[in-house]
Parts: sequence; C-alpha cells; structure tokens
Amino acid sequence: MSAVRAYAPGRTEIAGNHTDHQGGRVVAAAVSCGIEMEIEPIDGMRAHVESEGFAPFEIALGEGGRPDERGTTQSLVRGVVEGLRNVGVPVEGFAAKVRSTVPSGGGLSSSAAFELALGAGLECLFAAGDVGPAGPVALALIGQAAERDYFGKPCGLMDQLAVACGGVCAFDFASPGQPEVERIDFDLSAFGYELCLVDTHCDHSLYTQEYAQVAQDMSAVAAFMGAPMLSQVPEAVFVDRFDNVRAELGDLPALRGLHYYHEMKLVDARICAMRAEDVSAFLDATRRSAASSAQFLQNVSTFDRASQPAMVALALCELLLDGEGAARIHGGGFGGSIQAFVPADRVASFQRQVDAHLGEGSCQAYRIAPKGARAERL
Repeated sequence: MSAVRAYAPGRTEIAGNHTDHQGGRVVAAAVSCGIEMEIEPIDGMRAHVESEGFAPFEIALGEGGRPDERGTTQSLVRGVVEGLRNVGVPVEGFAAKVRSTVPSGGGLSSSAAFELALGAGLECLFAAGDVGPAGPVALALIGQAAERDYFGKPCGLMDQLAVACGGVCAFDFASPGQPEVERIDFDLSAFGYELCLVDTHCDHSLYTQEYAQVAQDMSAVAAFMGAPMLSQVPEAVFVDRFDNVRAELGDLPALRGLHYYHEMKLVDARICAMRAEDVSAFLDATRRSAASSAQFLQNVSTFDRASQPAMVALALCELLLDGEGAARIHGGGFGGSIQAFVPADRVASFQRQVDAHLGEGSCQAYRIAPKGARAERL
C-alpha cells in the first residue's frame, strides 16, 4: 500500500456570522493557505503524527474519545479515524507528516483544514482512492463531529464544508446533516478589490468558552420559543416575544437572537449582490453585518475589558479604509482575524500601515482557492 499526499485549504466566512449552528444560511470560501499531509501505512492500530513546529505524538487507535485529550490534536485524529470507520473506511495504523501555512488560532479554520486533510488522506489510503464511502459533505460531517464530540468545541458545519468544497459557496443548514450547497462565481479582483485578513495576534481558542456561549445563548432562545434552532422560529414570533426573552433569559441572549435574524437578511443581500455582480451592495451589506456582530452578537469584544485585540484590529481597519471597502469580524470572533475587502490599489499601503501598528506580517492578502480537500497516491 503506497503513501498518499493530502491537502485542505483554510477558509474565510464571507457572510453568516454565527448562523450555521442555528440552521441558517452562510457564504464561505476556501483561501490560498492550507495544510498538507503525507500519510503512509504502518503496522499496528496506532497513529504517529509529526507536525512542523510541534512535538510528535503517537496514539493507539480504536479507543474512542478520551476526556483527558479534549482540546488537543490527538482528539481530532481519534475523531476523524472513528468517523471514517463508521462510514466503512477500514482505517488501520498510519504515520502522517504535517505542514501548515494556515495561521493557528487565526480564524482561518486550521482545525477544519487538519480534519479534512486527514480525512481525505486516510480515505484515499485505506479505501483504494475511492471517494464512495465519504465525499465532501460526509467528510465535512466527520470533521465537525471530531471537533465537536472529541475536541470539545461546539461548532457548526460551515468551516468543514467550506474546506471540503472549495471556491465560494452558499450553504443552507436548515436540514441538519443535509446542507444545501450552491457554488457562486464571484471574483472580487475583477471589481478592483482584494481580500485581506488581519491577524489580531490573539488565538481565539483562548476564548473557547465565550465562543461556546454564543451558540448556547442562541439555542436557549430557540428552545424558549419551542424550537431546536432559530431557523425554525419565524422572525415575527421572535419580535413579538422579545421582551419575554429578555425577562426570562437576559439581554445578551435576546440580542444574539436579534443578530440571527438581522444577519440572515444580510446573508441574502450579499448573495443577491454577488449574483448580480454588484460590489457596492456587497460592501454595504458587509459593513452592516460588521455592526450587527459588534452590537448584537457581541463577539468582537471580550469579557476581559483590559484586552480587546479584535476590537482594536477592527477599529484600525476602519480607520485605514476611511469609508472605502469594508471590514468585519469573521469566524468565531473574540480573537482570530479581521476580514477586510480593500481597494486593489491600496492593498500595499494598507498592509504596511496595519503591520506598522500590529507587527510585521499581521496583514496578509489571500486569493480564493477553487478546490477543496483532496488527496492523491504518491
């Protein structure tokens, strides 16, 4: 059995901040950074993993999840392996060498890229290169389960699905486990804008509990309305009972519920703008989305008022753009990165000025990656 090479890109969320876990709609894109793995079979039911910049580790397979490994790469490996075996891929012992160009904790879904590169590689290695047992959506679900149930992060499916599919895609998560996927042909550079991501230099994993609380609050609002997800609660019903939500659950859950409905309209506005190639409407909806995340969802500021890395980076982007382009928090929030759509003729100066304030390399320009997670035999 020969070795395989696998690759999965990072991702950027373009529209739909914290709507996927509520059965909402999202637009996301794969970007030009990623995780590459070389995987080969070894004797025994064990996994040996070597990642550049990290200590190697080895684990025994077939043990299920281990509470003492929650929050570690080991837990992701176990989750992906068990998920593949559950769909019929006979994974056995393997060794993986990992190289990443995705900033860890920078909001580009390095964990999802790891899960999908590993999943695609192991499927290619142990299922004779046959994509039958899995496929993009199934691999994304396996990655999500690994992160949620083994790693311990209550994530939606957007990250993994964007990494699996590649390009720019609109996702509708109204039916759990059966997302609708629509590819969108939208090239910002054709309209004179480039995508830049600004590193806040604050690993969002430091705020896992605050991230988790967002989903918990929104789910609590849905449950108060008698539904499992906000997508199943009409906006008129939520508005009619808004004061009851505040009284029963508190102001923050009520505001986060409000964000869901506001953001869903802005997702649709951006999808329409991209289809119509109306970059002005796209940027306007993006600015309004940024305001909703800050004011209603409140995943820009941390509860630690002494340290506000995401808010500082967002304020800096707004200052430098000076009304041109758009900037917003993206992904989980509280740290990670800021997404900025910058006029092409200002990208170089924008990068220099951001780097001058936040440090060399803080601002990077990215292209959309047309392909998602994949693997090939060597």
